[in-house]
Amino acid sequence: MVEDMNQVEVKTLQVGDIVSGIVTKVEEKQVLVELEGSKLDGILPISELSSLHIEKAGDAIEEGAKVEVKVMKVEDEALILSKRAVDAEKAWEDLEAKLASGEVFESEVKDVVKGGLVVDIGLRGFIPASLVEAHYVEDFTDYKGKTLTVKVVELDREKNRVILSHRAVVEEEAANQKKHVLQSLEAGQVLEGTVQRLTNFGVFVDIGGGDGLVHISQLSHTHVNKPSDVVEEGQQVKVKVLSVDKENGRISLSIKDTLEGPWSNISSTVKKGDVLEGTVQRLVSFGAFVEVAPGVEGLVHISHIANKHINTPHEVLSEGEKVTVKVLDVNQAEKRISLSMRELEEQEPEVDYSAYQKQADSGGFQLGEMIGDQLKKLK
Repeated sequence: MVEDMNQVEVKTLQVGDIVSGIVTKVEEKQVLVELEGSKLDGILPISELSSLHIEKAGDAIEEGAKVEVKVMKVEDEALILSKRAVDAEKAWEDLEAKLASGEVFESEVKDVVKGGLVVDIGLRGFIPASLVEAHYVEDFTDYKGKTLTVKVVELDREKNRVILSHRAVVEEEAANQKKHVLQSLEAGQVLEGTVQRLTNFGVFVDIGGGDGLVHISQLSHTHVNKPSDVVEEGQQVKVKVLSVDKENGRISLSIKDTLEGPWSNISSTVKKGDVLEGTVQRLVSFGAFVEVAPGVEGLVHISHIANKHINTPHEVLSEGEKVTVKVLDVNQAEKRISLSMRELEEQEPEVDYSAYQKQADSGGFQLGEMIGDQLKKLK
């Protein structure tokens, strides 16, 4: 009699019905669910528990859990149920709304596969490797179990295709942060930053949400051949804001302007009368500029290049040549040093005519008297 009643109750449910129930037993490959409003038990196969692959049913559900399931088959003595179908239907509706609104939401990474990450959002969602981060990631092993903020970028129900992106969220946050930074920046500010990227023409420095460019000419007071000679990625640096282009989102920075200049204490290291080794940096019509200390040049006026007369400095000097110079004057305030090469050249020895002069002045000595004395001796 009871069996007949159960059969009647079973037959009142149809394929496609959505019903609620309580998990009464969890086996390795299936779960038993007692349906609300009746004493009927339905079978929930492990394959219908989740859109993801599960080894044991107990990994996805536990006894006493309340579930909403869809009737997949109605048999004489059993109901075959699916939790996965209900979750998927809800997920599709939810994801379509999220795609339309651009909503950002969290999702846990369930698995790392070739080409990207798998997440469970009521159905199987995929984050391609190229859409995980804004930067290149070589190994995604550590991402399993991690919760990421994502956006829906592609949906296709027919192909059961759900593509998500964490990179889009990161880039959007970075853009908003840079916009905020741009609004708060002013030329002249000195800030702490982190070197992000090195290029041939300079380095990009993160100053708290916004990247600014330090041109190679603004890296040091001395000439820089390549940025890697001065800084490296990840290095903490102090920078000065040179200009802010809010319309185009460009920030110009300088490391050089935060460093003590080469002229700051030059008067204590280079003094009048010093003889120094230097390098000819530039030749101009009126002289030669010689570097006597890193970033410090002095002028050798054309009149102080050589003892002899020259028409142009190029006659005796060439750029890059090593020379020895004497310091004539140091003006730290005006950043000027006067140098001389001429004063270090050997002077031609001067003939001393004083002895002849004394003989000419000693008592009227004459050449005729000298000849007469010699003739007397011959006689």
